Amino acid sequence: MSIEEAKHSATFSFSGNLNDFLPEESKNVNIPYHFKKHPAVKHAIEAMGVPHIEVDGILVNQCPVKFDYPLQDKDRVQVFPIGSFSTIPQEGHLQAPLKAHEVKFILDVHLSKLNVFLRLAGIDSYYNKDYDDPEIVQLAEIHGRIALTRDKGLLRRKILSRGYWIRSTDPKEQFWEVMHRYNLWSSVQLVHRCVQCNTTLVPIAKERILSLIPAFIYKMYRQFYYCPACQKAYWDGPHFQLVKQLIEEFKEQQSLT
Repeated sequence: MSIEEAKHSATFSFSGNLNDFLPEESKNVNIPYHFKKHPAVKHAIEAMGVPHIEVDGILVNQCPVKFDYPLQDKDRVQVFPIGSFSTIPQEGHLQAPLKAHEVKFILDVHLSKLNVFLRLAGIDSYYNKDYDDPEIVQLAEIHGRIALTRDKGLLRRKILSRGYWIRSTDPKEQFWEVMHRYNLWSSVQLVHRCVQCNTTLVPIAKERILSLIPAFIYKMYRQFYYCPACQKAYWDGPHFQLVKQLIEEFKEQQSLT
């Protein structure tokens, strides 16, 4: 639609990491939006490239509105990401808050290494390299999971209730990103989930799983765990220590900022 065809215009500004979805020239500036009739503000936000499930608050002319608010001529629209608690009035939050124990994920095909880190940390995460986007969305909705993805298009699917676009391409940074965004540091439970299938592990006497443990591991460790689904043995070895190190590095960085 050309500016000549549009009858109305509004001005949008996006805060925080919502700017990650915008072209360089539109970041952290007022953006004119031209329209006919009175589209829902959600439609306008997504037309600019920002998935609605990353939005937690919208102020129009300084007043909080819902996604179905019909845009009016000369509206001034401010859009805020999840985490903007000091900016959005209490009644203006669009995303219901989640407690740490309620947080569980489903990951797309691009995030296999992140999935390993999450499971090593004891975080509930579904992953299957064969899941396509419709399956991810369906499973997310059926099981109340947050979709983590590197595909912005997946987050624009209408039926998806919760999701997050992973900004980094580095698995360690992705892990920090997710843990920080959902405040999961206190939820870490090492040697708690099967890295292969996500099943909760159970403690087991090492004498019962002799055939699953190398002899030198048998001598080095006392406590072992078992996946009843995969029939695989676990112990607090190097992979879990790597996650512990990542968490310590994060805490150290936080103390320096």
